[in-house]
Amino acid sequence: MRVKSSTPDHVYKPLEGRRIIFGVSGGIAAYKAADYARNLTRLGAKVKVVMTENGARFVCPLTFSALTGNRCLVSMFQEEETGSISHIDLARWGEVFVIVPATANVIAKTASGIADDLLTTLFLAFKGRKILFPAMNPVMFENPMVQENISRLKAHGVWVAEPDEGTVACGDRGKGRLPGFERVLFLTRRALARHDLKGLNILVTSGPTREPIDPVRFISNRSSGRMGFALANIASIRGARVQVVSGPTCIGLPAHVPTIQVETAEEMADQVLSEAPGMDMVVMAAAVSDYRPASFSDSKIKKSQDKMILELEKTTDILSELGKRKGPNQILVGFCAETENVIENGFKKLERKNLDLMVANDVTEPGAGFDCETNKVYLIDSEENVEELPLLHKEEVAERIFDKVVEIRARMF
Repeated sequence: MRVKSSTPDHVYKPLEGRRIIFGVSGGIAAYKAADYARNLTRLGAKVKVVMTENGARFVCPLTFSALTGNRCLVSMFQEEETGSISHIDLARWGEVFVIVPATANVIAKTASGIADDLLTTLFLAFKGRKILFPAMNPVMFENPMVQENISRLKAHGVWVAEPDEGTVACGDRGKGRLPGFERVLFLTRRALARHDLKGLNILVTSGPTREPIDPVRFISNRSSGRMGFALANIASIRGARVQVVSGPTCIGLPAHVPTIQVETAEEMADQVLSEAPGMDMVVMAAAVSDYRPASFSDSKIKKSQDKMILELEKTTDILSELGKRKGPNQILVGFCAETENVIENGFKKLERKNLDLMVANDVTEPGAGFDCETNKVYLIDSEENVEELPLLHKEEVAERIFDKVVEIRARMF
């Protein structure tokens, strides 16, 4: 058995060192753009802001300069101060170009190839991925001319995000609100990611299950769903088509990934075993209850005795069933939470359940158990390779898991 250890060389920042051109046009949502630019910077990105003159009427350019640490550009004629050609230099520098917000005016100009200011000129000079985040009055957004311009941009490979629905600044209600930061972050990361999972259908399970005792009580566990949601997010960012089956959780569901919500182990078994045949990969990160009450009381059990004996029965071992039904070239990834003999127990479960990869962890270690942002795991594969990961953010653990999966697929094909 070969054990390889690795250590992190930095605090996890998903956009570390990535170069983002951040366009801001003249809409009221520009005030949100300042916070978005700051958040991207906090996640490690190098952000350079380019504004239209109308955008600068809503938020002072100095605000963006202070928040990003880079000079905010507005006019083509600022080039004279540096002796360089700003739009060409920026186009060569940036890896992705986002416009937050994208007004109807900027959408029309970019769709028509008009270049009458720094932002639209840069748009034509930039060869990388461009992403527009529209924000405007709902009636304006639904206008056929705006929709035609959006369709034209999409036909040329520009990503145009759907705006959120709700009440806009003028009081009207409908589709036109600037998408939240999580959506901006997801699409930006997806534009920058390696798409080594593109075309794959991946099923991810997440969260705990609840096994009811009576109408007010149940048996469950401490799983929060964070690891499963991190896996779903990273797989989607890296190009996969992802389906989540999740037990009850108090954290927000990933909005960009379709999620089926279940409660009991049997409900999860039904959904997973139904979905699995069409999947290239199944990642069982859910903490499924091993036992459930043998009987259910239709009414609340009263506290009438000093002791109560609760009879339990086994639930379906979903991972074992998946291993028995495993399709050709299908990859199965399991998780096991242990308190002792982590590697030994993980390897036994991998063999017994016919898995390709087991992710094992010691839940007694600080920061490596349930309901926290981090995890510390061992990656155990069917060739007896064991890789020990240090304490990492769960999204970074997910990245390492899919790196390993890509290696396994390369051996299979």
